[in-house]
Amino acid sequence: MMMTARRSLIALALCAAPAFAATAADTAAQVTAGVAQRADVTLELANKLLNATMAACHAQGLTGVAAVVDRGGNLVALQRDDNVGPHNTLAAQRKAFTSLSTKTPSRELSERARNNPEAENLNTVGELLLLGGGVPLKVDGQVIGAIGVAGAGGAAIDEGCALEAIAKVLPNAS
Repeated sequence: MMMTARRSLIALALCAAPAFAATAADTAAQVTAGVAQRADVTLELANKLLNATMAACHAQGLTGVAAVVDRGGNLVALQRDDNVGPHNTLAAQRKAFTSLSTKTPSRELSERARNNPEAENLNTVGELLLLGGGVPLKVDGQVIGAIGVAGAGGAAIDEGCALEAIAKVLPNAS
């Protein structure tokens, strides 16, 4: 008798599972058995963003390097033009990491550090690079990664190439 009741409960649970899964799928971050499932940058998305970023810079006659990191700050992909200084490769990745970590464009963070006494010590955090060119990637209000650009000709230009790419590849991003 005990075994039959147990089998009935298992069968009931298996029948109810698909209905539960459908409701959980509607949430932004699903949680299954204590494991969160969140949107993240894929290699395909990173490459689309990098191609669009480099095209935006090239359309202005500029060269540079661009890097995309995922929501964990891990480098997903990077593209570098032939004649860009080697320091720019690391700078692009660190700008992306800075933007991801702070959920703020790195140029805005740089301005805050210069103009706000409470934020001026941000430059002492070794992992952050307070130079413009890093932009967070947001989907449905969540930061899923970031893109960083360096070597194109200054903070505003670097950021502009990234923003143009985001507008093209993720036009409905929020």
